[in-house]
Amino acid sequence: MTIPDPEAMRRLGRWLGEHLCPGDVLALTGDLGAGKTTLTQGIALGLGVPEHIYLTSATFTMIQEYPGRIPLFHVDLYRLEKGVDPWSLGLEEILYGSGLVVIEWADFLPQNYLKDHLELAITFMGETFRQVSIKSYGHRYEGVLGKLNKGSRTILNP
Repeated sequence: MTIPDPEAMRRLGRWLGEHLCPGDVLALTGDLGAGKTTLTQGIALGLGVPEHIYLTSATFTMIQEYPGRIPLFHVDLYRLEKGVDPWSLGLEEILYGSGLVVIEWADFLPQNYLKDHLELAITFMGETFRQVSIKSYGHRYEGVLGKLNKGSRTILNP
């Protein structure tokens, strides 16, 4: 799916936030500045995180929790040191639990670390354009991906 600008990325995120459930996990990958945090800001809006709570990159804290319709756990693994066990961060306490978990730099996790999840790979296509490739891992996400594909034109071009 081609995303023309940051606002469209937020709209995609908002749609995801409106349609995902407690225990869902999103794995985001892409280069620095690709739009992972912008997408997560949209997810926060879709979850009803109050607008006065500004979602920023969780790079230095690695895990941030935000209140919403369901809790949003924003994980940023950019500064995860090689050889550090991700479980030592407390991920086991939030994965597949009562909130929605969004993991930026999910490709820093060991292969097969995540079970069922939705993976969004964001690639630069130009100054503002991005390509978002989405893969579902688990039956739950196949339905979400199907709905997203059917409504993508409406989501990206309101």
